[in-house]
Amino acid sequence: MRFPFLRGTRAPSCSRLLGGLCLALMLQACSAPPPLLPGSGGATATSGASASSSTASVTTPPVVVPSPPPRPPLKIGLALGGGAARGFAHIGVIQVLEEAGIKPDFVVGTSAGSVVAALYASGKTGAQLQQVAETMEEAAITDWTLPLFSRGMLKGEALGRYVNGLVGNRLIEDMRLPLGVVATDLQNGQGVLFQRGNTGTAVRASSAVPSVFQPVNIAGRDYVDGGLVSPVPVRFARQMGATYVLAVDISSPPEGNLANDSLQILLQTFAIMSKSINAWELKEAELVVKPALPGVKSADFGARRRSIEAGRVAMLQALPTLKAALAAR
Repeated sequence: MRFPFLRGTRAPSCSRLLGGLCLALMLQACSAPPPLLPGSGGATATSGASASSSTASVTTPPVVVPSPPPRPPLKIGLALGGGAARGFAHIGVIQVLEEAGIKPDFVVGTSAGSVVAALYASGKTGAQLQQVAETMEEAAITDWTLPLFSRGMLKGEALGRYVNGLVGNRLIEDMRLPLGVVATDLQNGQGVLFQRGNTGTAVRASSAVPSVFQPVNIAGRDYVDGGLVSPVPVRFARQMGATYVLAVDISSPPEGNLANDSLQILLQTFAIMSKSINAWELKEAELVVKPALPGVKSADFGARRRSIEAGRVAMLQALPTLKAALAAR
């Protein structure tokens, strides 16, 4: 039997049917999701871009430790103590400082120290100070009075004129180097720092040893020797702004001083009192220079050169310590 409607067609072969079936199965496999990996918890693998971003590290900036601020330069305060004729030793100290190129920022003095401090602050060099010392006449600074009718044997006015003449009549506030002069208020016993006014008057007040010099009246108040409250004016140098105090102690120890007359008894009393006060105040100084002046009494004006040399020797010994402090800044 023939089938006319099949004319012109050919029956498909088995190989062709199998090929089509394989192709269909392959296409179905490609469209299916990938199988789960063991232990993956159902998570699929990420793309390369995602993996890179998930493992990117954060760069930590380096820790910068701030350096400490520079230390301010030292402000040296030169504190010159009292000791009457022993005060010439201050000149030797100043000479050594000058030769080393060290100039204090402030100078403050008590009693004899106030005389040297005033001349130094006015601009006199170490050599000029020594010339003044060697040519000083005691008569130029003494003006005797009758003690029965006054409060002291010496008026002190001659000392004031002498100092004003040497500083060119400059006021304290007009000095080339900031100057302080220490005296004692006789009414309340307080130490007073003069930084303004008549230089000679302030020095006269600072040097007014009770019963020897008359008290000095300034602005209605009486003042006497600054050594009563501050034999070496360390705390007043600090008050002026010093951050490093170089103190020069020329006080005489009370041991061995003869007390054969009223003046010697008075000076011995001052020595005893000064020893107690100095033990407290000198602790506040960064550097203490004490010239060796054995046998030189407070009234010994004949030992000027010896005192100056003692000041030089003492300052030369202390100079390395001062230089080291300056170098540290």
